[in-house]
Parts: sequence; C-alpha cells; structure tokens
Amino acid sequence: MRAADPAALGAWYRDCLGLDADENGEWRQGAGPTVFATFESETDYFGSRAQQTMLNFRVRDLDAMLAQLRAEGANVATETQDMEGVGRFGWVTDPESNRVELWQPA
Repeated sequence: MRAADPAALGAWYRDCLGLDADENGEWRQGAGPTVFATFESETDYFGSRAQQTMLNFRVRDLDAMLAQLRAEGANVATETQDMEGVGRFGWVTDPESNRVELWQPA
C-alpha cells in the first residue's frame, strides 16, 4: 500500500485495527473466509473513485469495533449495511483517506 508516511500509516493499522505485522509486513489472520471481489470502474462503493482497491477485514463484533475506532478518533462512517446470509458491514477511513471495510460474517 502506498503511503505518504508508511511508518505512521502502519502504526494506525496496528493500533486501531490490530494488524500486528512484523518488520516485513507479515501478519497472520485467524482461519475463516477471504473475499476477492471486483467492482465496476464507476462504483462509489470505495468512497472515492481515486481509490483503486479497498481492504476488507473480518471482525467478531462490528458494533464494538466501530465504537473502539470512534473512541480512537478515527473517521468512521455512520451507516452500516446488513446483507442477509453474508453479514454486516461498516467502514472507516484511514489517515491517508483510504476507505476500509469491516465485515462481521453471518
């Protein structure tokens, strides 16, 4: 991921989302599904058309995660989305304006 300040952005992902990567960027996630999805080039789903990709992280408790991020002063979207049989979604924007999706699987 490109960043104006890689160290600061890496620290934000570690501190706010628990992404505890090592010095080479390696981190291990818990077992579970991983999603790769493509979207139309004109989609507004990523928040900004300038953003080419969006990270999506599984969370155990979406409401608790969003509350934790708000308490940290993060830019959290007010809306959430429920998709029957898929789960719940919420969004946060990182300090470099990348929209990140949080997913609590059904």
